[in-house]
Amino acid sequence: MLLQAPERKAARRRLLPLGTVEALASKLGALEALATPHGVDRYLELVHPMLTVRELRAVVTDVQRGTADSITLTLRPTRQWKGFEAGQFVQLSVDIDGVRRTRCYSPACSQYRKDGHIELTIKAHPEGLVSQYLHAHAKPGLVLGLTQADGVFRLPARRPEKIVLISGGSGITPVMSMLRTLCDEGYRGDVVFLHYAFTEAHVAYLRELRDLAAAHDNVRLVLAYTEQEVGGDLHGLFHKKHLTAAAPWHAEAETFLCGPPGLMKAVSAHYVAHRLTDVLHTEDFAPAPVVPLDGAVTGAVSFARSDISAPNTGDTLLEQAEAAGLTPEHGCRMGICFSCTQIKTSGCTQNIRTGEINSDPDTELQLCINRPVGDVAINI
Repeated sequence: MLLQAPERKAARRRLLPLGTVEALASKLGALEALATPHGVDRYLELVHPMLTVRELRAVVTDVQRGTADSITLTLRPTRQWKGFEAGQFVQLSVDIDGVRRTRCYSPACSQYRKDGHIELTIKAHPEGLVSQYLHAHAKPGLVLGLTQADGVFRLPARRPEKIVLISGGSGITPVMSMLRTLCDEGYRGDVVFLHYAFTEAHVAYLRELRDLAAAHDNVRLVLAYTEQEVGGDLHGLFHKKHLTAAAPWHAEAETFLCGPPGLMKAVSAHYVAHRLTDVLHTEDFAPAPVVPLDGAVTGAVSFARSDISAPNTGDTLLEQAEAAGLTPEHGCRMGICFSCTQIKTSGCTQNIRTGEINSDPDTELQLCINRPVGDVAINI
């Protein structure tokens, strides 16, 4: 039976202790078939938002602001959490004005963190809807949607003898996780941590980075400031001389790189020029570069299941679906997580990252990085 509004409010007031709630959840799987069409989790969340059978969620247990434009959240996942490997990412979901928004973030903590909690440091980008919301509103007790960790940007199972970690801005989080993990393992190989920031005040984890370098004689911290001419070890944008100064042996090491597009492009170009691409591993959460569309924008987009059709605007299929009032599942909006994959039943589309044209019917595509070329029908 569905609870009416007053009953729902009363249920929320009578919250059970979370330990009891989680023990109860493990025994409720058999009831799921009885809860159709909504699923048992829709009913359990009326008792406690962290009570789930299938859905993975997390509650914020701590909030810190290490820099003026970033926030560090500590999350305690529900029992479904399987852990992660340093460098991987998760998808975090939050309801904003009644709409669920999802973004990808990399845990910054060691994969061996003893309490099983997750630490995320999120930079509040000026145009970032989710990051701005969390920066302004996150507090202990906030329950967020969470996915299992994913991604191939991670340390190899057999640790290399030498490692270079390069990051810029908010790209510090996955490589910070790698550094913390290596230190927890007692790794004895050479590690260089080269980080780019506008100024010293913009360096997340600055005190801990210095403490780790001081406590481990095999770890060298190199700070490069792009807008501060004093202090730091290097100054200005990335140059091959920086890498030579920081890690003259980098050709013999495995390098892990994450940062803004300019840094990614410059470092990658250096490795390409020196035929070192086999030792360079990258993670890029920047928006996909948009390939120009040749010719005029024509046709219409039909969303078959919703019986909605709208003129083609030239935007991505995800943006056009949202403009038509639809709310298709999505995550990163950058072609990374594949959450928005749907079936194109007919028509021609172009991948905005590669320019590739797809005219095959009944094919899967990612809504966030494909746009219509003429008439297109999507099974949404």
